[in-house]
Amino acid sequence: MRIFTEEQRFTQLWLHILLIVSFIGPLVLVVNEYIQKEDKDTEALVGLVVLIASMALIYGLIFSLKLKTRIDEMGIHFRFIPFHFSNKMIDWSTIENCYIRKYEAISEYGGWGMKGGKLWRKSKGVAYNVKGTTGLQLELKNGKKILIGTQKQDEMRRVLQTYNSKFANSIE
Repeated sequence: MRIFTEEQRFTQLWLHILLIVSFIGPLVLVVNEYIQKEDKDTEALVGLVVLIASMALIYGLIFSLKLKTRIDEMGIHFRFIPFHFSNKMIDWSTIENCYIRKYEAISEYGGWGMKGGKLWRKSKGVAYNVKGTTGLQLELKNGKKILIGTQKQDEMRRVLQTYNSKFANSIE
């Protein structure tokens, strides 16, 4: 029995920089307006505190996102924390085709995270991704498509080959 596990987070430097820069602009404007006010009323101070707390909450939420993937003899398990409260499991018997492929997150799915489905190119299916351009493409017998991003494609490919006989079409 071979098992594949992977845990991914949003750790990209460009994302940290983008968030910090987008927080600095409004923060500077609000602090500057508060400092220039003659009468430092409580309402303005509360607004400043709410802005800082909101920014910290958004930053914390983005960096608490985590994609966990597990492949074992039962099937493919994944969980996109904090949106999934438990693992989603795709049984081997429900998979028509399974392969690792390159993808374009923005043009195919509208970006990173939980993407696709009803709002973006429905024919592509749903993507769960955090970073990169490589993912496990699942084509289910019911016609649904799911892409799960990975940073460990070689290790994933080796484990999938172990379970190759469990689904209809072989791994490419």
